Amino acid sequence: MRVEVNHQSSEQIKKPNMEDQKMKLHCGLFFAGIPPILCLHEKELDFELVFVDWVAGETRTKSFLSNLNPFGQVPVLEDGDLKLFESKAITRYLAEQYKDVGTDLLPNDPKKRAIVSMWMEIYTNQFLPLASTLINELVIKPYQGLATNFTPLQENKEKLSQILNIYEARLAESPYLAGESFTLADLHHLSPIHYMLKMEEKGVKDLIYSRPRVAAWVEKMKSRPAWPKTVVKADHIFELMKQRRLPRQLDSSCHEVTIEAQKTEMVTGNN
Repeated sequence: MRVEVNHQSSEQIKKPNMEDQKMKLHCGLFFAGIPPILCLHEKELDFELVFVDWVAGETRTKSFLSNLNPFGQVPVLEDGDLKLFESKAITRYLAEQYKDVGTDLLPNDPKKRAIVSMWMEIYTNQFLPLASTLINELVIKPYQGLATNFTPLQENKEKLSQILNIYEARLAESPYLAGESFTLADLHHLSPIHYMLKMEEKGVKDLIYSRPRVAAWVEKMKSRPAWPKTVVKADHIFELMKQRRLPRQLDSSCHEVTIEAQKTEMVTGNN
């Protein structure tokens, strides 16, 4: 499977050519953009990854807002005539539309599917607000050259610790959040956890590794074949972005083909 990574300005984004049915994922490659990439790899689908430089304001251009997402955010999936934004909407669509391809990420049984939905809501309403504050203060702000606000971090770590105690108890009952198999409920957690484990802030990594069942769950997810394919792209481009350089295209092994230097003013954006 070949996955192309292209950088193009939003002004160059055109309406999809219906003769070319390859999916396109427009992505900024921070944690909100990783679950759709991981989902596409789990489903073993062929796709083109279009990098949108939100730091340079490309998600706020007239072309992007009118053609892709009027809210000015990534990720955005194009699949034929469908344009879909919001990370969980994209992964749920892929899991349902391509159910018989690659990993089955949504069970057929209504009760089991409801448990997946429940844990996705727990992720959205309980886990993510706390984890995203840590990521914003300790990863995104330094990347943007902004000062970290350390005031909310300790409180957030304490609240997240309480949430993860509940996860630890749940994972005593089954190897994954929604039961015996890896589902969308697990998939969405891996992206923010990945960034948490890269933080040097005292106590953040311990939130995961001090809980043996949570740690085992994370390691099982990281050992899935789709994860290294996903994270190597994200980390590679993230590092290049820090140097104001973007890969125009990567081959399937994420080897750099062409590099274009970017001289853009740092502006606040979001994923």
